[in-house]
Amino acid sequence: MPSMRTPNRTGLRQLTPFLAVVTLLGTTLGGCAGGDLGRTRNNAVTDDMHRWLGKEATGSVGQAPSQFQLTDLERQMRDQAYPLIEPPHSRPLWKSVFGDYKTIEAPWRQNVVFDRSAYGKLLIDEPHRSHSSRYAVLMDDVRNDIIRFESFYGTASRVVELDHKRGASLKLVSGLERSERLDATARMDENALIVQWVEQCLQRRVSSYKWALERLVIHAPDGVAASADMLINELAAQTTVAAGSIVPARPGKALRVGG
Repeated sequence: MPSMRTPNRTGLRQLTPFLAVVTLLGTTLGGCAGGDLGRTRNNAVTDDMHRWLGKEATGSVGQAPSQFQLTDLERQMRDQAYPLIEPPHSRPLWKSVFGDYKTIEAPWRQNVVFDRSAYGKLLIDEPHRSHSSRYAVLMDDVRNDIIRFESFYGTASRVVELDHKRGASLKLVSGLERSERLDATARMDENALIVQWVEQCLQRRVSSYKWALERLVIHAPDGVAASADMLINELAAQTTVAAGSIVPARPGKALRVGG
């Protein structure tokens, strides 16, 4: 029977630095990685992390943003707007894994022309285990947009409803300072412009999803295409009904996403 041998002290001394490096790398990568389920790390999340949306929206029409603090509903509306404004799968996977977050440049600050085929090309070109998984990704993206927009639309309706009350109250406030009036009107415009931004981005998404489905039917015909088409039409109908249904608290400039 072979004897049991234990590592000598020299071997342990040689092994220890290696283990230390592995442990250090594991700790470092673990600290950089994103949160559970791909969510952005907690240390990258702040209450007003999407406040910049209002500044970008008002800046697009040559107006200054409001200096008022965000209400809970206004903050929630901006948080819900961001994933609908950012193009689907627009950032590399490693950025999602490592929880990277930064503001995205508004379309009016870019010279890039909208390409409705970009999403579909990415969906088709990326390796998949089977063609059915491509349909699954498309349907999941559309379904998620439907759910997100329902939540956003509910919040936005309440925000704009309160903005109507805010606008009516301006006539009743005693000793209202000019700066207060400017900030109040700027916030009402800011909220309305964000709603327009989301609506226009959703119209683009619908166009991209339709292009992708048409190509998938050519590349890999499947009966599930009918279900995908129904989902896309549901999102399109949702967007059409919502467009213009939220009446701004005051007539302002219209935002236009170019490209």
